[in-house]
Amino acid sequence: MAAPENSADKRVCLGVIVAVHGVRGLVKVKPFTETPEALTAYGPLGDAAGVRSWQATLKGLQKGNALLALSGVETREAAEALKGLELYVPRNSLPEPAEEEVFYHDDLLGLAVEDGEGQVLGQVLSVQNFGAGDLLEVGEPGERSRFIPFTQAVVPTVDIALGRLVVDLPEET
Repeated sequence: MAAPENSADKRVCLGVIVAVHGVRGLVKVKPFTETPEALTAYGPLGDAAGVRSWQATLKGLQKGNALLALSGVETREAAEALKGLELYVPRNSLPEPAEEEVFYHDDLLGLAVEDGEGQVLGQVLSVQNFGAGDLLEVGEPGERSRFIPFTQAVVPTVDIALGRLVVDLPEET
């Protein structure tokens, strides 16, 4: 099981450019943050590789999306070229969660998932929410996976530093 990526190198996706707005290069961003305003709170936004980055200025909100001006993107054509681009910040630019039992979804990815006896069941492949609460997708890449509710009762132990979490799965009937 691979250890979690070093947080100094890790990048966290805050949103994705879904459309352009107007003729002056504004982009419409679907935020993955708690509020759309948070998109501009953690410094420049960059691509997944960290090669390109932009200073972002919030220009407005539209149906839950943020309208952003990105430095150097001044025409509709330049903005169109960025459609579909995910926007990232370095993980270490985000504040640590204020509460002990609160985690960034991204910090859970790749953690080993063990049962109460220490048997490894797989790793966290993704965190999903289909409307009824967070679910951990657990398995091995390329193999069949399963979803486990991310609740205190089912996941009593999360140890980011050790790269693991412990699950107490309900008996299957």
